[in-house]
Amino acid sequence: MTVKVENLDVPWENAYGYVQAVRHGDTIYLSGQLSHQGSDLVAPAPVDENGKVTDFSNMGEQMRQTYTNAQELLGRFGASLANVVEEVLYVLDMDSAFAAAGPVRKAAYGQEQPQVASTILTTPRLALPEQLIEIKFVAKL
Repeated sequence: MTVKVENLDVPWENAYGYVQAVRHGDTIYLSGQLSHQGSDLVAPAPVDENGKVTDFSNMGEQMRQTYTNAQELLGRFGASLANVVEEVLYVLDMDSAFAAAGPVRKAAYGQEQPQVASTILTTPRLALPEQLIEIKFVAKL
């Protein structure tokens, strides 16, 4: 069985102790992806003095960058978003996620009706205080 791993060389990989992606046979598992370029969060949400998000309007921009990062990782295995069979979106705010998800997902997958099983869940917090979304992917070669 072929096993290959990939990382993006961001500090939290070593701090937390995980890899960004694992290919096991013909299946690629992507750890939860977020909207970063290097170690900088793209379109960070504003937070108050207690670290609580005060505005969710950057959801679409964070979502777009998250799909871009997933595409980059999948490409390292000779795959693309077209190979994704399942995604799970973890979001802080369902209303802003629903408003952004249709257009962003359709553009990312290049289809009016993306052929991927998708689950969306709200969570009270993600890894970074300014983070609005994290997406986990499973792809088949």
